[in-house]
Amino acid sequence: MAGHRSIFDPVVLTGADRDVTVNNRMFVAPMCMYSCPRRDGVPTDFHLVHLGQFAGGGFGLVMTEACAVDPVGRISPLDLGLWDTGDNDTDRAMIAAHRRIVDQVHSRGAAIGVQLSHAGGKAGSTPSLPGVDKGWVPVSDGGWKTVAPSAAGDRSMNAPTALDEPGQRKIIGQFRRAAELAAECGYDVVQIHGAHGYLIHEYLSPLANKRTDNFGGDLGNRMRFPLQIARAVREGFSGPVGLRVSATDWVDGGITPDDNAEFAARVDEAIGLAWLDVSTGGLTGADPVPTGPGYQVPVARTIARKLDDRSILVSAVGIITTGHQAETIVADGVIGAVSIGRAALRDPLWPLTAGRELGVDRSRLGFPAQYHKAF
Repeated sequence: MAGHRSIFDPVVLTGADRDVTVNNRMFVAPMCMYSCPRRDGVPTDFHLVHLGQFAGGGFGLVMTEACAVDPVGRISPLDLGLWDTGDNDTDRAMIAAHRRIVDQVHSRGAAIGVQLSHAGGKAGSTPSLPGVDKGWVPVSDGGWKTVAPSAAGDRSMNAPTALDEPGQRKIIGQFRRAAELAAECGYDVVQIHGAHGYLIHEYLSPLANKRTDNFGGDLGNRMRFPLQIARAVREGFSGPVGLRVSATDWVDGGITPDDNAEFAARVDEAIGLAWLDVSTGGLTGADPVPTGPGYQVPVARTIARKLDDRSILVSAVGIITTGHQAETIVADGVIGAVSIGRAALRDPLWPLTAGRELGVDRSRLGFPAQYHKAF
């Protein structure tokens, strides 16, 4: 990992039989948009414009929001999905809508990835939008019963049902099928969502996983089901597979950076892990998170150093807002990329803005020719 790097340097993400070259080390972080008004998981024109603008703005890799592998795995009823419905016309429409976004992003020279997710006990929540009360959507209004590793943990949730082994096998199959569909849609990269209190994170964290069988207890057991999901994703997708984790729950007794480094290493041994995106929190709902500029970078660096002997790109995320800040984060070669979220919403041309800030030659910026007068 040693050696000076720039956020404008290209990077190769390695797959099982297909690698992807990303033009730079500025990635768009997955961000839920709650913009499927038909509640069918099918991408809309909003998603086409929303994700396409980041490719035109110069980001090397554009990630979709959390894309559920099962309708009951959506964070909210308004989320994206990638699943088989059993209706050929509906399935074709979903694939075509995803493919349209993929083609748009590719036309601007960027790579695109899909984040595959199951929200577990946090599924079925109200969308995080202005004027919407935080809570769960009642079944009478299109909500659903949720599942989790345990019926109850150390937190308040929507009374989930503990998954039995047949239920786990069903979800493993859904991740495999979603990965196959991702390949059919043309996505370059698949990222497994293992962060922010959703199903995989619930299994990994002792705060939520209270099982007494082979899927609970020590870390080896807690990661058993997530590893089965990772293997299923690899079976369905031969390109680069990434993973997003919450490095810490920010409370005593929760998951730790050491746990996540061990989990990432095990995933790498099982399937070959191209990329690890390091976030934090999201499980307890009352995390005493010490937010501030780049507040998650230290734990990302800790994990990256523990994985130094592996060919895993580690990216940092969380209040990374300026070009100088991002360049400093990747400069020593420990962190391989930055994931930009809210700053990208404020400025979809963020990489171009960062390039001007850093004095990067315009030939390296990759901005649209149609925008030349702006620079």
